[in-house]
Amino acid sequence: MQVEKFYYDNKIVKAFGIATIIFGIVGMLAGLWAAIQIYYPAISLNLAPTTFGRLRPLHTNAIIFAFVGNASFAGIYYSLQRLLKARMFSDKLSWIHFWGWQLIIAAAAITLLLGMTTGKEYAELEWPIDIAITLIWVVFGINMFGTILKRREKHLYVAIWFYIATWVTVAMLHIVNSIEIPVSLFKSYSWYAGVQDALVQWWYGHNAVAFFLTTPVLGLMYYFLPKAANRPVYSYRLSIIHFWALIFIYIWAGPHHLLYTALPDWAQSLGTVFSLMLIAPSWGGMLNGLFTLRGAWDKVREDPVLKFMVVAVTCYGMSTLEGPLLSLKNVNAISHFSDWTIAHVHIGGLGWNGFIAFAILYYMIPKMWGTNLYSKKLATNHFWLGTIGIILYAVPLYWAGFEQSIMWKQFEPDGRLKFEFMQTVANIKPMYWARSVGGGLYLVGALMMVYNIWKTVAQGKFIANEEAEAAPLVKEAHHGKEYWHRIIERKPVTMLVLSLILVAIGGLVQIIPTFLVKSNVPTIASVKPYTPLELQGRDIYIREGCYVCHSQMIRPFRDEVKRYGEYSKAGEFVYDHPFQWGSKRTGPDLAREGGVRPDSWHFNHMYDPRSTTPGSIMPRYIWLFKRTLDVSSTPAKIRAMRTLGVPYEKGYDQVANADLAKQAEGIAASLKKDGIEIPADREILALIAYLQRLGRDIKNEPKPIAETK
Repeated sequence: MQVEKFYYDNKIVKAFGIATIIFGIVGMLAGLWAAIQIYYPAISLNLAPTTFGRLRPLHTNAIIFAFVGNASFAGIYYSLQRLLKARMFSDKLSWIHFWGWQLIIAAAAITLLLGMTTGKEYAELEWPIDIAITLIWVVFGINMFGTILKRREKHLYVAIWFYIATWVTVAMLHIVNSIEIPVSLFKSYSWYAGVQDALVQWWYGHNAVAFFLTTPVLGLMYYFLPKAANRPVYSYRLSIIHFWALIFIYIWAGPHHLLYTALPDWAQSLGTVFSLMLIAPSWGGMLNGLFTLRGAWDKVREDPVLKFMVVAVTCYGMSTLEGPLLSLKNVNAISHFSDWTIAHVHIGGLGWNGFIAFAILYYMIPKMWGTNLYSKKLATNHFWLGTIGIILYAVPLYWAGFEQSIMWKQFEPDGRLKFEFMQTVANIKPMYWARSVGGGLYLVGALMMVYNIWKTVAQGKFIANEEAEAAPLVKEAHHGKEYWHRIIERKPVTMLVLSLILVAIGGLVQIIPTFLVKSNVPTIASVKPYTPLELQGRDIYIREGCYVCHSQMIRPFRDEVKRYGEYSKAGEFVYDHPFQWGSKRTGPDLAREGGVRPDSWHFNHMYDPRSTTPGSIMPRYIWLFKRTLDVSSTPAKIRAMRTLGVPYEKGYDQVANADLAKQAEGIAASLKKDGIEIPADREILALIAYLQRLGRDIKNEPKPIAETK
């Protein structure tokens, strides 16, 4: 059969590779800056865009979507062409994908620093950017499937299965979680509220980790690790089990982020059961990767690419064992809201995602420039700096997490809590210092990589269009019995549909009953909508990222009820678009904050936290005292809330600002009594109004007759 000559497109791989390096450094710098703020808040410079509450979402989005996202696209564009023996379907679509993604990242950075956020973790970007993400994702999908359909290889290799599952599942997750009602160009409210919003968000959030940070990276592992080792994958059948079991089971595990919360128990239990089941396919994939290197350990000792791969796959195994263990209720009772979770996440982020990204860059760039890596020694030093950095990052945070939880839960013999919250903060500051040292070492290693790659590029010559030859794909009649999966591998559309069905089942089983069965979210008569001033204050709370440090979810534990008040109920949150339960307690829970302290305390605390709470690590929010509250947005916000089912009276949007002004003047008068003079139109008054509302509805709830006797 006559072979065809064609050319692989390396230009698009180069572009995504450069973006990976740039955004990786930016994301790591943002993370280090945020980490230092935890124990040295003055480094925020008292500027709104550089506080922890705004830097942290910037850091997570930069690492997830800019660093790992660009690395995944670089690796996919490189491997897909070679696995299919075909150039990408459309060069034009490749570049639309590239520039569209980079513009999305730039828009995300600008809007997040300006406080334009939905307040939903890993999905903070506002509605115009969500639409752009959807369109660019479709472009990527068309280009990928167009390439698959014009391939010169009959069967699809395992890496491509993971790419297909990534595309279809991320599309589903993003669209469902991003349903929101716009208020203005850069302000929207989640269509879901309270318990339902929490379920959808963590169905998305957990599976963003699964299908944006895991499945595409597993595809890269299945391609680049055997290539670097020059050995076939250990087990084809194990890869089949790994793929289908992983994508089916993973989608169910989201509720394990919400154990002991107001989420219905049945949903929590489903999350736990499927999380434990995840150990098997995850470890199957890890072992398939490591066993591929059997007999090649001498090469591992010499090759920095394989060194990074081995630690990456090991970190994948550690994370996918620890995650299910953290979903056990008795373990989760200790770990949740603590730094243990942060350590767990960064074993995956730094070790699994980061090291795979470094490995594929070290592998691809010398090949695309037709040269050898400038310095294996520098790459090896990068490896050791990165590995030590991961250890110095994670171990102190595990220690901090254990210490936090132990101190939170200790009681004196007379039943009083043994430690105030601030004592737990003071005790773990040394662990935060050590964490930033580890992060710093990891960043230094990445900068060494930048230098090494720059020198590698300088000594080679870029091969923009890499020549290749292959015979065209010819349809053949198949006689006799054929292994069932071989049939599926010839049919990419069938694989796409099967993947969609498998991942959709878990989401439908969890989400539909929570929305349709009223008993899952029982109403509480005393719970009322926020006043216009409180609604504006809540938006400021979200804008400043307060939810990244404070939870609003009191779990039914003796220590939490004693410290914060009555445990949280599902019906409390029916008007919260989005929910604000949080996932980390760097500061105390605020679910019952309303009425606990006077307005003047909140005023002084926001102006200088150390004045009311010595040793506080919270930044100052001095701009809230200067900015005039934008009341022109109030009518639109009330109308949006009415559309979402919040029971404001018809026409209330036209008179809401009168109620807002009256409540603001009341707070200003309250402050004046304590010697504080401030105009009633400042943003700080709206925030105080919101904080003073938290938990008040439950306190006003009529008690059953048996309790009032």
